[in-house]
Amino acid sequence: MKALIIEDEPRARTLMCRLLQENFPQIEVAGAVGSVHETLDWLASHEAPDVIFMDVELSDGTGFDLFNQTEIPAPVIMTTAYDQYAVHAFEINAIDYLLKPIELPALRRAIARVEAGEAAKPSAKAMRSLLDSARKEKFLIRMNNRIVPVRTADIAYFYSEAKNSFVVTVGGTIYVVDDSLDTIAEQLDPQAFFRISRSCIIAEPIIDSVSRLMGGRLHITIKPGIPAETDFTVSRARVENFLAWLER
Repeated sequence: MKALIIEDEPRARTLMCRLLQENFPQIEVAGAVGSVHETLDWLASHEAPDVIFMDVELSDGTGFDLFNQTEIPAPVIMTTAYDQYAVHAFEINAIDYLLKPIELPALRRAIARVEAGEAAKPSAKAMRSLLDSARKEKFLIRMNNRIVPVRTADIAYFYSEAKNSFVVTVGGTIYVVDDSLDTIAEQLDPQAFFRISRSCIIAEPIIDSVSRLMGGRLHITIKPGIPAETDFTVSRARVENFLAWLER
């Protein structure tokens, strides 16, 4: 059985490779990629794998982008940081899942499903249903002994700095959030938010204009009245997907 690993975090990619190689002699890791573009190139130039391990959030988009751009040729096991509330969405769509950090018993269960033919090839429709049913409508911000609910519709952007994550609302309030941007990105509607860099996720309504920079990057000017607490530069690897997202 040949496996393709789609994971943008090098450490997580290495861990998955090691778990498979050390515990599943029947599985050969045929490839390991970290972005939408790399995955499309790999699928176009290699024999279809027997199973795909796919992270939801990739370096230049999401797993959902892959389903929009090509036919996924094998059963998919999602690797995700979703909370338990989203697990049911994976189950009803016949797509198996592994919650991070990945544990060996869960990995054994998922591979057993593939080997038994219980994990079907997912369709774009199933993937959309899966992701849409797992989106958060609000984030709970913990402040000492208080919990402040912030509606996702009121969020302007998320950013990270010095190993901390922050959320900025359209009203200009800034909160510290517990989750990493990787975890947050997986819980947002990809139609409404875009991760323009490793350190920033932006909401479409706050974008005022976009200008080109040297080196193929883009700079976003946000609408007046919203504090600019971070750099709004779209990294070069994400430019193409960002422009497609902006003009859809």
